[in-house]
Amino acid sequence: MPYPVKKASGPSGCTGDPIRDLGRGIYPPLLADKGLAAALEAQARKALIPVSIEADGVGRYPPEVEAAVYFCCLEALQNVGKYADATNAIVRLTGGVATLTFEVVDDGRGFDPNTTGYGSGLQGTADRLAAIGGTLEVRSTPGTGATVFGRVSVADV
Repeated sequence: MPYPVKKASGPSGCTGDPIRDLGRGIYPPLLADKGLAAALEAQARKALIPVSIEADGVGRYPPEVEAAVYFCCLEALQNVGKYADATNAIVRLTGGVATLTFEVVDDGRGFDPNTTGYGSGLQGTADRLAAIGGTLEVRSTPGTGATVFGRVSVADV
């Protein structure tokens, strides 16, 4: 890892650990009741850095898709908080009839993806998306921040 590890209490320094909660079988009630955008907005309000959620026109999707994208976004935000030295982050959700995509973009120090592999968190994220037919891509260059991009075909779920 090119960045020193910093202590953070959750995604981007959020209090609580929703990723660990899912492992214990706790599905976030706000995600179930209000959907992906509302659940991510609630987590963004707890972040130590400003996190914007852009989700215009994103509706509801099957629960397994919403859960996968939610926890993938939280893992990406957790990495921003731990490694990026970012001053802000943006989560962009784009939905369609057949596809849901997400991007988590930060303005941190970036890294070289050719020399830095996925850690266990990003590998888990890639595996989570692959389990429902999705893909994950990480884009970054030193000095320019990073983007974690995911795509799920909802027609296949």
